[in-house]
Amino acid sequence: MPQTIRGLDHIGITVPDIEAATTFLEGAFGAEVIYQTLTKEDKPQQGGATEHRLHLAQGASIRAIRMLRLQNGPGIELFEMQSPHQQPAARPSDLGLQHMALYVDDVSSATSRFKAAGGTIFSEPHPLPPLESGKDNLFCYGITPWGMMVEFVSYPTTQPYTQETSLRRWTPAPTQ
Repeated sequence: MPQTIRGLDHIGITVPDIEAATTFLEGAFGAEVIYQTLTKEDKPQQGGATEHRLHLAQGASIRAIRMLRLQNGPGIELFEMQSPHQQPAARPSDLGLQHMALYVDDVSSATSRFKAAGGTIFSEPHPLPPLESGKDNLFCYGITPWGMMVEFVSYPTTQPYTQETSLRRWTPAPTQ
């Protein structure tokens, strides 16, 4: 059977304030708003059918939905939701989506921009582990103002894993 998955289209993120999250993503990553499918002026999406279709908690409502783009890669779809039982963002040790990783040309520059936009970086950039190691192959983790984990990664040097398998991980093409 032929493979039908062509790639990752977008990442959906629930945020407490869509305007603040958009401002952060614009400042931290150079994200751009493409369109909104639900604005705060529209009637919120809520009720049993919405809860069932999107597997939302009972009483949850979607207040706004906005699609953003990065320079390369999948889109980021922001959801501003309210729920009587809303929980803070999960920690990496919890089950489920752990973090979003962004390939960057310069980890230090990207983390500086992230901090300037209001994010928190946990440490200086570190070398990647042995099978991914190489000159300037680095990574660093941070957290957005609403608690989502983000990894910044760069591996401009050939990684040792390529000597052990013919399979290759996807890497964005260099920017012009």
